[in-house]
Amino acid sequence: MSQFLSLLGGKVMVVNLDPANDALPYECAITIEDLIKLSYVMAEHSLGPNGGLVYCMDYLEKNIEWLEEKLKPLIENHYLLFDFPGQVELFFLHSNARSVINKLIKKMGLTAMHLTDVHLCCDPGKYVSALLLSLSTMLHMELPRINVLSKIDLIENYGNLAFNLDFYTDVQDLSYLQYHLEQDPRSAKYRKLTKELCDVIDDFGLVNFSTLDINFSTLDIQDKKSVGNLVKLIDKSNGYIFSSIDSSAVEFSKIAVAPLDWDYYRTAEVQEKYMKDDEFVQ
Repeated sequence: MSQFLSLLGGKVMVVNLDPANDALPYECAITIEDLIKLSYVMAEHSLGPNGGLVYCMDYLEKNIEWLEEKLKPLIENHYLLFDFPGQVELFFLHSNARSVINKLIKKMGLTAMHLTDVHLCCDPGKYVSALLLSLSTMLHMELPRINVLSKIDLIENYGNLAFNLDFYTDVQDLSYLQYHLEQDPRSAKYRKLTKELCDVIDDFGLVNFSTLDINFSTLDIQDKKSVGNLVKLIDKSNGYIFSSIDSSAVEFSKIAVAPLDWDYYRTAEVQEKYMKDDEFVQ
C-alpha cells in the first residue's frame, strides 16, 4: 500500500505500532520498538506473547506523548499508515488501543481497515464468526471502518463457496447459511445459538458492503486496480477525498453519496477473474 501511494505521488509514512513486528518487511518512520520491546517485556515480566502485547499497548497508552511528538512533523503533509497488532482482544476487550486511537483522531482523519482472509467464506461457521468480530470491534472502536476480504487471488485454493461472492461481500440474508451450517455436526449442535447470533448481525444492519460505517471490499495486493479501489474507499471514509474541494455543501453531499463504482466491478468482475464457474453453488 505504501509503494502504491508513493507511485501516485503522495508522501507516505508507515507507523509501526505492533510490538510483535520484530523483523519489519517495510521501512517505517516510527516504530513502537523505540519505546518498548515485546521480547524484553516477556522476559522481564514472565508473560506470553498475548499478555506481552497487552502490556506493550498499555505502556503506549500511558506514554502517548512519545507518539504525539514523533507524529508532529508528519501530520500536516503525509499520508500515514498505522500498523496495529493483529490480536483481536486489543480491539474489543481492552481499552488501550481505543484510547490511543481516540488521541490520534483529534489530530487527523482516520479509517480503520480490518483484513479478513477470504478463506473464511468457505466455512459458514468461520464466516459468521468473522462478521461478529467485525461488528463488535466496530462498535468498540467507533471509527469509519472498511472490512477487507484479503488474499482474494488465492480463493481458488480454499474450496467452493456456497453462494456467489456478492452474498459474502454484501452480507445478505444469513438465514440461507443455516442449511450449510447444519451439515457440520459440530455446528448442528449449536443450531439455535447460531441462529440467534445471525439475527444479532442482521438486526444491527451495520455489517454490509454498501455503507462506509463498516464496508467490505476485496483485495488482491498484487493488482493495482484492486488496491486503487480500496484507496478510493479509504479516502472517502476518512474525508481525504474532500480536502482539496472548494465547493458548496450540496456538492459535498453529491460526492459523499455517489457510488465509487458499478456493482459489477465491485464483485462480479472479481468473481470472474479469480473463480471458475463451478466454484460456487447457488
